[in-house]
Amino acid sequence: MAVIKADAYGHGGVNVARLLRGRAKRFAVAIIEEALVLRDAGIVEPIVVLEGAHQPRECALAFQHNCILVMHTQQQLEWVRHCEPDRRPAIWLKVDTGMHRLGFAVDEIEHIVQAYHGILCEETVLATHLACADDEQSGATPAQLAAFSKVAAQFNFPVSIANSPATILWPQSRRGWNRLGVGLYGSQPTAGNVNIKPAMTLRSSVIALRTVPAGDSVGYGQTWTATRDSRIATVGIGYADGYPRHCPNGTPVVINGSKAELVGRVSMDMITIDVTDIPTVSIGDSVELWGENLSIDEVARHAGTISYELMTRISVRVPRIVRHR
Repeated sequence: MAVIKADAYGHGGVNVARLLRGRAKRFAVAIIEEALVLRDAGIVEPIVVLEGAHQPRECALAFQHNCILVMHTQQQLEWVRHCEPDRRPAIWLKVDTGMHRLGFAVDEIEHIVQAYHGILCEETVLATHLACADDEQSGATPAQLAAFSKVAAQFNFPVSIANSPATILWPQSRRGWNRLGVGLYGSQPTAGNVNIKPAMTLRSSVIALRTVPAGDSVGYGQTWTATRDSRIATVGIGYADGYPRHCPNGTPVVINGSKAELVGRVSMDMITIDVTDIPTVSIGDSVELWGENLSIDEVARHAGTISYELMTRISVRVPRIVRHR
């Protein structure tokens, strides 16, 4: 199952869904509005809505648009039960095995299945979410898997456990529907390196060049001062495009096959980089912020965040250009 919530982690949900036709049997999104965008674009595969219905009318929308709702509260189950019997959406049941974010408690599931047996169907799946699947040394994942296995053994439902890191590190979690999210887009889902390629390369271009004398500063707040006469390139991207404002001096970019460093504070529409040691730089040259030649995970470490945030914060004014490899 391809997780394409948050506009496919910033990659463009409709584009990704089209590319994965015939490869992913189902898609997953967070909320019903995301599913409707896909349906309006002609995507016909079943869609699992991971947060389920936020209000009663979404149950009718889910049935109308062939969406499967993940149930995590009795209120949601009541909404579905009050739908006309022949117009009830298919549902999954979320089990909270330790994430403590959404889901029915382990000791509630037997009662829930009995009480709402009439609205369950052949599409119903028991699902859970692992809190520490990216940490192979954590004891939390074995505990969650054991708790979930005990619950699942009581019933004859298919199950869904594995996210991207669990798919790699915890083979015992690969059962039923595996939910591939960040790994699908080529970011490292675990602490160890996995041989995957980035789907997104974020690029801009040099829009100005200048020499800054030693002792002069660059950007708002003068947070970087040249220690030598420096060649500074201004690049047409900033926090309004989703490039993190909190990226510090020294955050890498790639230009003309060489790494350069961010200098000065990120502006709304521009950044400045030190290209003193890259003599061939000209106005119009392409600058890679992350992707094919620079790991998004490396940039995220400099920014003190994770690749998920960098991907999903790319704004709508940045064009998504699809290139088939």
